[in-house]
Amino acid sequence: MKLKVGILGATGYTGAELLRLLVSHSGVEISWLTSEKFSGKKISEVFPQFRNLLDLECVNIARLGTLSKVDLAFSCLPHGTSMHFVEKLLLAGARVIDFSADFRFRDGDIYESWYKVKHTYKNFLEEAVYGLPEIYREKIRGAKLVANPGCYSTTVILGLAPIVSEGLLKEDSVIVDSKSGLSGAGRAPSLEHHFSESNESASVYGVKGHNQRPEIEQELSNLTGNPVNVTFIPHMIPMSRGILTTIYAKLDEGKSHEDIWNSYKQYYLRDSFVRIYEKGKFPSVKNVRFSNFCDIGVGFQEGVFISVVTLDNLGKGASGQAVQNMNIMFDFPEDEGLKYPGMYP
Repeated sequence: MKLKVGILGATGYTGAELLRLLVSHSGVEISWLTSEKFSGKKISEVFPQFRNLLDLECVNIARLGTLSKVDLAFSCLPHGTSMHFVEKLLLAGARVIDFSADFRFRDGDIYESWYKVKHTYKNFLEEAVYGLPEIYREKIRGAKLVANPGCYSTTVILGLAPIVSEGLLKEDSVIVDSKSGLSGAGRAPSLEHHFSESNESASVYGVKGHNQRPEIEQELSNLTGNPVNVTFIPHMIPMSRGILTTIYAKLDEGKSHEDIWNSYKQYYLRDSFVRIYEKGKFPSVKNVRFSNFCDIGVGFQEGVFISVVTLDNLGKGASGQAVQNMNIMFDFPEDEGLKYPGMYP
C-alpha cells in the first residue's frame, strides 16, 4: 500500500519542486493539494509540466478538515501561517514535514524575536526534530513533526559540522558569505525580482542579520556544546536557483589541509548526498542544480580555514531534503526518488 500524502501550499516554488519529485516516487500517492490563489484549478493547469502525470484539483485550505486523512502532510506555507495548520494535522494523526521556520527553534522567544510573529504552539517545539538527515537521521526516523531546515542554514551547518563537532572552531571567528538565486525569495511577485530590476545585478539582503542566522547558531552550538556566533551576509544574484556559500573561520588547533580533508571525508562517509571535493578543488552551482546533492570543498588561505558549499535551494535546500526526510521517516531507501545528478549545462 502506498504512502498517502497531502501538500499545503502546493503552488509555490517549493510546492512545485516537491510535486516534481513525488510524482515519480514509487511509494507515494498524492491525496490532496491546497492553494489559495489557484483553488478550483487542476495542478496541471497551474503547472502544465504535470499534464498526464498529476491532475488533482487544488482546494482551498479552509476545507482542510474535510479532506481525506493522510499518513504525511507537507506544509509549504509561509512562516507564521504554517504553525496553525500543522497543529490541526498533528491532532488529526498525520505526521508532518514543515518547510517554514515555525518549528525550527527550541526557544520560541528567539523565533518571535526574529520573525516578529507570536508563536501560539510552543508546546510542539520540544518534539519537533530539525530535519537535517546528516546530523539527526535517527531522530527523524521516529519523528511526528520534522522542521525542514532553511536553505542557507543547510549550507553553513553542513559546511562546518565536521570541524565544529571536533571542537576545532575558534570562538566568534566565523564569517559566512552566501549567494542565492531568485527563487529563494518565493514565487509571489515583487518589484526587486522583476527581470529588469534583478538582471545583471547583485544585491545584499542586509547587514544587520538574516532570520536564518539564529537557526545556524542554534545548530552549530548544539554540535559543539558551546555558543557559536556567526557573521552571516546573504546576497541575491540573477540566477533562478542554487546557492554558493563561502565560509571563513579560524581554528583553535594547527591542523593540516590533509587532516581537515580527511575529517570531512570521514564525517560524511555514509551520507550519499554530501560530496567532498578533492583537495584543491571547489564546487560550483552548475553541478548541483535540480539535484539533492550538497557539494563541499575545503582549504586554507594564510591560516584561515575556508569551506565552499553549493546546493540547489529548492532541492537539498528545501523539497529534496523534505523527500529525503520522508524516506527516512517511512523506511524507504533514503535516496528513493532522488537518485539523479544535476542538470548540465
